[in-house]
Amino acid sequence: MRLIKRILVAFLLIILALVGVSYLLPGKAEVSRSITIDAPAAKIFPYVNSMQETEKWSPWLSRDPETKLSYSGPDAGVGNTLNWSSDNPQVGTGSQEIIESTPDQSVRTALDFGPMGTATATFALQSEGAGTQVTWGFVSELGMNPMSRWMGLMMDNWVGGDYERGLENLKALVEG
Repeated sequence: MRLIKRILVAFLLIILALVGVSYLLPGKAEVSRSITIDAPAAKIFPYVNSMQETEKWSPWLSRDPETKLSYSGPDAGVGNTLNWSSDNPQVGTGSQEIIESTPDQSVRTALDFGPMGTATATFALQSEGAGTQVTWGFVSELGMNPMSRWMGLMMDNWVGGDYERGLENLKALVEG
């Protein structure tokens, strides 16, 4: 009986320590990747300023070709919205709406993953010689949920590779 009490107390102390440490972790998750594309920003911008155009280079749609997509709002720019639904947990269900757009410079979108939370994604286009550096970024506020804060530590590993693949796809599309 003593052994069981000690195991339970040790287990409780470990859980309390993990919860306590979680509040020392960052309150937001950030991921960012960049690539240089041999093209002017004006040639790249239409592919990041329209949810319909992102379909051509998205790193996620190849994971589930059966993903259901629907669009609303204008065809490009502020208000252009994508809703997606997939049974594949790596694709999931959610929406993305363009909330800011500065021609040939930047696009900011609001992401809603339903119960998984919300985030903001950005595309920044910066002239670099004859080409353009494209930076794709992601920020999600994690709040005070201890589990979310621990998950935030893994976000770069989970999303970073997808961003790299997406930027490579975009580069191939624009330069091809």
